[in-house]
Amino acid sequence: MNEMYTLGLSIHSFGTALLLAVFVLNIFLLLKASSLQKYKRLNSIILLPLTTSILGSAFFTGIIMMAAKHLDFTVENIVMIFISLILLFLEVKRHKTLKYISTKQENSLQIFRLFGLKILYIELGLSFSMALWMWLV
Repeated sequence: MNEMYTLGLSIHSFGTALLLAVFVLNIFLLLKASSLQKYKRLNSIILLPLTTSILGSAFFTGIIMMAAKHLDFTVENIVMIFISLILLFLEVKRHKTLKYISTKQENSLQIFRLFGLKILYIELGLSFSMALWMWLV
């Protein structure tokens, strides 16, 4: 049983590292975007499924680890749940804003870039602080 728990923690840790990499990839691609229409297409085809699947895998492995601990809520677990909900809310807000921003509006890419980068930096900071806490505790 202890080996399964250790393996689960390793998988959860790997998912968290992937989540950090996906946020960095999102930041890089948003900074390199030259057209809002092309970025929207890239986001809908590649980035949205990638981000949500990695975020979902981190959530799922966290839920499995909570079940393995018999739902023993510690301060660390409550903070991780709270940060996970914030990350989910921010991702929904970012994707919904991108979906409804007009490509015909002048400077729409710059307007979204400021908004998107702010959200992505917040998500990166939250997930990095959560990962540091998870790896050091």
